[in-house]
This record gives sequence, structure tokens and C-alpha cells, in this order.
Amino acid sequence: MTECKGPTLTFPELFCLPVTVDLRTAARALGISVATARRLLQRDAFPCPVLRPGYRYRIPTSALMRVLQVESRPVHVDDVHAGIEFAAQLD
Repeated sequence: MTECKGPTLTFPELFCLPVTVDLRTAARALGISVATARRLLQRDAFPCPVLRPGYRYRIPTSALMRVLQVESRPVHVDDVHAGIEFAAQLD
């Protein structure tokens, strides 16, 4: 496998991804080149499920996270407190 030429995604970047990502982003997250990702697709060997709406490839972020063995999004105490304050304003 050829490695990705640019830097792989960091954890903060991973946690900011949308519900699905394009092939280039998935390849970057996996640390492989887009050419390698395409070869894996052609051999039906891409490491996670791939959606094909029209002519594009879309990879579900949740499946990508499982392949990368990232189990869940980290929860920060500050985020919990902000959520509590926000909910209190709704009452």
C-alpha cells in the first residue's frame, strides 16, 4: 500500500467529520493514497462499507471510525457543563 502524501487526519479533525466523507478524506484518515483506496475499491477490499450515490463514493464516518478503532467521541467536562447551562435556559 502506498502511504498518503499529506498528513493523516488528527483526532480533532476526525471528530469534526460529517456523517459521510469522500474517498480522498477516507484515504487520508487511513493513511493511504487515493490511488491505493481506488485499487482496494476495485478489488472489493476497502476496509469499510462504501456508499455509491451516483458516480461518487461516500464512506460512512462511523464505519471509518470503527476501522480506525476509535470507539467513541471523547466527552469533555466543559462540554457537559455548557450543555447543562443551555438546557437550563430552555426552561
